[in-house]
Amino acid sequence: MNNLKTVARFRDAMSAHICAGMLNENGIPAAVFGENSSYISLNYIDELEVKVNPEDYDQALALVNQKD
Repeated sequence: MNNLKTVARFRDAMSAHICAGMLNENGIPAAVFGENSSYISLNYIDELEVKVNPEDYDQALALVNQKD
């Protein structure tokens, strides 16, 4: 998985994993990045990113936007 593209960003892990799960269920390999960089105890949370392979980006983006 080189040169992954970010298809969505979230402030909470549950939403990011739901998105990645939906993409995986539709045959698009997706993963959540950035979970280990959150500092909940300091009330600071980095955005989590759902990333896909470049060749899947357009289809993944269409699916993510479809749920809105």
